[in-house]
Amino acid sequence: MKYRLNKYIAHAGICSRRKAGDLVKDGYIKVNGKVEKNPAIEVDDKDKVEYMGKLLKPIKKKIYLLLNKPKNVISTMSDERGRKTVWDIVKSKVDIKINPVGRLDRNTTGLILMTNDGELSQRLAHPKTKVKKIYQVTLDKPLLEEDLKKIQKGFPLEDGFAKVDVISYIDNEPQNCVGVQLHSGKNRIIRRIFEHMEYNVEMLDRVYFAGLTKKDLPRGWSRRLTPKEVIMLKHFIR
Repeated sequence: MKYRLNKYIAHAGICSRRKAGDLVKDGYIKVNGKVEKNPAIEVDDKDKVEYMGKLLKPIKKKIYLLLNKPKNVISTMSDERGRKTVWDIVKSKVDIKINPVGRLDRNTTGLILMTNDGELSQRLAHPKTKVKKIYQVTLDKPLLEEDLKKIQKGFPLEDGFAKVDVISYIDNEPQNCVGVQLHSGKNRIIRRIFEHMEYNVEMLDRVYFAGLTKKDLPRGWSRRLTPKEVIMLKHFIR
């Protein structure tokens, strides 16, 4: 089967098709031992396609796994300090490597998608896609209504303007428990927003990610996405 070179690279799971095109144009890809800068040329399984010395092959089996990440787990494939990672949790359930889409910090719990679909992963992680994420936040003290309004309005932090999409109290919960919806991918943004307002975040749990929820998925467990959920995700990022 023949593929355009950028599609071949994307199907190898390392990046999106657009990023693959950039890698080709920038001279990072070799085809049969020679640098190839045309992303539109056709290659097949008989061709030797390399990126940074690594031989690439299209992944024929795509895996999509939803994990409810526990606390004290790192959202990486490995950790030089020997701490537990999301890969440690799921590796016994799959026969090929899958990578987390984005990250949750070590103390944040909740939903994280893992897949070997590089194109989908890149698009979901891109800020322009504006993936909807909802978190349940537990604070060290009740959130004053005036502070809730300030957070909703937004304010500047050291790396730019910080604003959530929605913030609200949670029905039938004390006022130190709030729901936050946002699409920003800034590092530790929710914790930093509340720290700025002089609240400490005692628990941060992602309960919704790109249309996926924690329903029937206990902490530390994972499950395969259904075909309908995969279609929904791919439709979402078009």
